[in-house]
Amino acid sequence: MAAQYLTLDDATNYAASYEGWRPAARYYCSRLHVVDEALRTRPRGRLLDVGCGPGMLVRHLLDTRPGDFRITGCDLSPAMIDAATARAKDSGDVEWSVARVEAMPFPDNHFDVVVSMGALEYADADSGLREIARVVRPGGLVVVTMLNPLSPYRLVEWCLYWPLLRVLGRIEGLFGTPRHAADVSGIRAIRLARLRRMMRETGLNPQDAVHYDVTPLVPPLDRLIRRWSRQWRDRPERTVSRGARRWLGTAYLLTARCEGDA
Repeated sequence: MAAQYLTLDDATNYAASYEGWRPAARYYCSRLHVVDEALRTRPRGRLLDVGCGPGMLVRHLLDTRPGDFRITGCDLSPAMIDAATARAKDSGDVEWSVARVEAMPFPDNHFDVVVSMGALEYADADSGLREIARVVRPGGLVVVTMLNPLSPYRLVEWCLYWPLLRVLGRIEGLFGTPRHAADVSGIRAIRLARLRRMMRETGLNPQDAVHYDVTPLVPPLDRLIRRWSRQWRDRPERTVSRGARRWLGTAYLLTARCEGDA
């Protein structure tokens, strides 16, 4: 997770943004669905959640797959780790660490599964992948999610919607307190083909790719129309694609296996 989450309130508000019916909630629901599907190929073992944030995936796994994984969560933000610890406080099976994905304090070949959700966009992705490849055991599973920089949604959001919000905020600031803002995110999204190449260069063998949060809507239309279209929560499988609709996915998931004998 990004380092701007400095307090427990910041981390709590981040988690709250994925609740309800907003676009962020739809995105999270779709992402959680594809991660669940990817983890079905790994029945149990040591699992590392890189960029664990406020522990939402950890809590989900504790609830839905109790006893399957010995979980470790790490995040750059101490506030996120505090929030994650509180979220999983009734479980003694989780270890926590404040660490960058580019320099993790774990032994070589230690984990059976490494999950990185929304972390590499904010990191040195090449160094992060090399660290992930180092800590996962030969034959182990790697699950990475990445924002899709080629989707219509992201192109409109990053190149039009956010810049317009920043301009509007500056204009409002001339006459009082601005009501609109869009901070520079620091996101460095990577195309699927390039991420596959980067994985191979680190000794990871890319496997399955699936695009998720598939939507023809772009900001701000999605914020209006999704108030009346809520089937995505009950049928998240409709929000993912490996076929012709994949280019509409606002993000994608890529799995890989660590090369070498298991």
